[in-house]
Amino acid sequence: MTHGDAFPIKICGLSTPETLEAALAADAEMIGLNFHPKSPRYVTPERAAELAAQARGRTGIVALVVDYAPEQAAELARIVRPDWMQLHGKETPEQVAAIKAATGLPVMKALGVASAVDLEQAARYHGVADRILLDAKPPKDAAYPGGHGKPFDWSLLAGLDPAFRFMLSGGLDPANVADAIRIARPDGVDVSSGVESAPGIKDVGKIAEFVRAARSAAEQLKKAGQA
Repeated sequence: MTHGDAFPIKICGLSTPETLEAALAADAEMIGLNFHPKSPRYVTPERAAELAAQARGRTGIVALVVDYAPEQAAELARIVRPDWMQLHGKETPEQVAAIKAATGLPVMKALGVASAVDLEQAARYHGVADRILLDAKPPKDAAYPGGHGKPFDWSLLAGLDPAFRFMLSGGLDPANVADAIRIARPDGVDVSSGVESAPGIKDVGKIAEFVRAARSAAEQLKKAGQA
């Protein structure tokens, strides 16, 4: 990974060699493969294994699953060989720990945020999940979590303990990611629908634009903190 893990930029929901190559060319630190069948970004484990082989050694590979049993997660990890598991369902801290044990991989836990109350549950995962991803809470009638293109109120994060490390997701795109980084001060960002031309169809130009904008904003934030 070219830029290390100081401020990871993740492009999630990739499903073709061409768009994956665009993320790699932009030096995205992480790419995500989505295994939720109801998502327009879904890929089969077999297809994902091919994409993972293309990315291996060039970026971090993340397998996004929703409410998997530990045995399911272990089988997927065996086929795809990701670097991370991303849990995007209603997994409890105990289930997170079980999947970590079953796969032997670090785990990123996504938590939906719509109000300050939602942030309180994040503490339950401290010391269990290796990374927290704060995402916009999906609409109540949504068929799948994440990838709905709607941000939450980033000012909700102003009161978080500065020691609380998290990645930010939910409605990010090339036009707003700099503001999101400035306001929320995350330790990384994750994008899916914000770099698409249609649901599940990634846009090569938007991928490059997003990574540039996010990296520039992160560097500015770092310089401001050192001033």
